[in-house]
Amino acid sequence: MNRIQKIFSEDKKLLSIYFTAGYPAINDTVPILQELEKNGVDMVEIGLPFSDPLADGPTIQASSTQALKNGMTTRLLFEQLKDIRETVSIPLILMAYFNPVLQYGVEEFCAKCKETGIDGLILPDLPLAEYKEHYKAIFEEYGLVNIFLITPQTSESRIRQIDKASNGFIYMVSSASTTGARQGFGEVQRSYFERIAAMQLKNPQIVGFGISNAETFLAATKDANGAIIGSAFIKMLSEKGIDGIENFIHSLR
Repeated sequence: MNRIQKIFSEDKKLLSIYFTAGYPAINDTVPILQELEKNGVDMVEIGLPFSDPLADGPTIQASSTQALKNGMTTRLLFEQLKDIRETVSIPLILMAYFNPVLQYGVEEFCAKCKETGIDGLILPDLPLAEYKEHYKAIFEEYGLVNIFLITPQTSESRIRQIDKASNGFIYMVSSASTTGARQGFGEVQRSYFERIAAMQLKNPQIVGFGISNAETFLAATKDANGAIIGSAFIKMLSEKGIDGIENFIHSLR
């Protein structure tokens, strides 16, 4: 069983953190992962920086731009992660846009993920139909969970299709806008969370976009299985660096 699938068997609301590989400094990736696990984070989403990150808000875009300037590449990230399973045991997910994966070679990329201990992928611009027709068998061969995104505007039939094609969790985007920290959730989001919970999907759900503190984490996880915090964490890294991780994580729950 994949580490992602195992973590959902635990009876708790999962805290997942997103950060951009190679930010704030090129060699920060592994120390950040180690510090996150040390402070009780359940799962981590590692962002592969991309020059045109359409779904990302200004904070993550800026971190991606800086990481690219620092020299982060797909090959360098895999090199940094080659011994990660000697010190980090929690599930690790790579978030990337599909073009760099294609450039690397899809099967070679998946093989490298398995070799380094990556458990899953989030590829927001890979269409469901294309994944099922061309890539699902490759992902499964290398033991990788592919995670799809849904939004408040995603139709029930589409959500059912995604649920059927998934074998890890469903990433519930809290709004149709780009990523970014918010002060709270409105009635539209709360209704959306309740509607998805009532669908009784076979896959657990994690909420992302707009989670920034204990209040929004609690609100997001009332009906879902966990939440992902990205922009707020990256903002903290830019201000306080790795030394700020302990206080940040302990403030969330």
